[in-house]
Amino acid sequence: MTMQSGPSSPDFIKRPLQLLINGQWCEAVSGQRIDVENPATGSVFTSTPAADAADIDAAVKAARASFESGSWRRMSSVQREQILWKLSDLIENNIDELVTLEILDNGMPISLVTRAIERAIDGLRYYAGMCTKIYGRTTNISGKRAEFHAFSQLEPVGVAGLIVPWNSPLSAALNKVAPALAAGCSCILKPAEQTPLTALRLGELALEAGVPPGVLNVVTGYGRTAGAALARHPDVDKISFTGSTEVGKELVRAAAGNLKRLSLELGGKSPVFVFDDADMDIAIPRAAAAIFANTGQICYAGSRLYVQKKSFDRVVEGVAAAGRKMKIGDGFSKDTELGPLISSQQHKRVLGYIEAGRAEGGALVSGGKALEREGYFVEPTVFTGLAPDSRLLNEEIFGPVLVATPIDDLNELAAKANATRYGLGAGIFTRDLSNAHRLANLIRAGNIWVNFYGGADKSLPFGGYKESGWGREGGEDGIEAFLEKKAVYIRL
Repeated sequence: MTMQSGPSSPDFIKRPLQLLINGQWCEAVSGQRIDVENPATGSVFTSTPAADAADIDAAVKAARASFESGSWRRMSSVQREQILWKLSDLIENNIDELVTLEILDNGMPISLVTRAIERAIDGLRYYAGMCTKIYGRTTNISGKRAEFHAFSQLEPVGVAGLIVPWNSPLSAALNKVAPALAAGCSCILKPAEQTPLTALRLGELALEAGVPPGVLNVVTGYGRTAGAALARHPDVDKISFTGSTEVGKELVRAAAGNLKRLSLELGGKSPVFVFDDADMDIAIPRAAAAIFANTGQICYAGSRLYVQKKSFDRVVEGVAAAGRKMKIGDGFSKDTELGPLISSQQHKRVLGYIEAGRAEGGALVSGGKALEREGYFVEPTVFTGLAPDSRLLNEEIFGPVLVATPIDDLNELAAKANATRYGLGAGIFTRDLSNAHRLANLIRAGNIWVNFYGGADKSLPFGGYKESGWGREGGEDGIEAFLEKKAVYIRL
């Protein structure tokens, strides 16, 4: 096994990595392991246990025991807030190590992953504050009845399975861990098999912060085995999943056994609209970043670009030029703007879509090739001239591939935006706030960005319409996803 590293290899990956169950490190029952590779080089640098149903069962039992004992949920809300805040401080104090682990695992540019973790720390602190703000309400019962004192209360849903993707591993994990722990749940965190490192380190830091054993278990393994076992397990009360729409549908079927609660943050095929009156110094670079950031491996990536006809050539060439100028390379280089795709499988998939675009008659404006170097790199790619029913305009690619289309009428814009099975996000660039408001109201998507693109504040809900998912992360919606509501009636 060849060790690949950044500026320095964290001590965490110099030791054998194991599952974290009930506060103890252990191997998978089967003894099987999964190689972890650096996508910038294609080289294996460590491995993690390949958990299966037996390991998931052990983790669920540990979570259930901690939940029933009340070691976390019955702790005072102030104590839980203090522990979560301490965890946020530990993450902040170890951010250099966590950034290194994330780049080794995922390949993200250092500037991008640093910002993502900093925002995740802010989110954890937001939900730490929510520990003391979980309460129901009293009510005066209407009608001619006996006298009652009646009220509602909120309680943690129970054992929560948290399944996170590989495209921004630590921030995606904290998006779920923070509200789940704030709500008082006990959890099993299942990272993507490609990017397990920061999840395991998070589990270790949680123990150091004072989260009781069994409250946050971290189990690595393949989605088809460990993830499926977690979704099917009859003693799991809640699954929160971020990933593909196809897997989300499988989870719906798997959850039917005990009708466990589901939150699903799934795929997207998000449009970006540029009006003739837009500030092009803002619109063009933002439209480029909307698709090329994180190598297009973002659920809300702006992969469909619609530009009014007068400005079409200027905007398309501007976006293509921005892609050509991007510094592509290893995430540890401070001037890297575009890292690798996550794996050889994703590399082949994205190149396959590029070939499909050519075969469907698309005009290749820029990019379209793999880089001749080690690792899984693909050039930022821009197509025009594709038909509305083309694969590239309808299927989520999860790579740096953009399709640009000219448009004109406002009603046409809304029709184009909604001509998809997804509804996660949309961007609008215009100086005309009337058009911005009208279009924002017409687009069926969970997130609308005007004169910028992407991002989400923890005070607001994030999620999608249609096949982009069920439920919302962020804000009060994020913690309510891990709470049950109970009505209590006391006859006086």
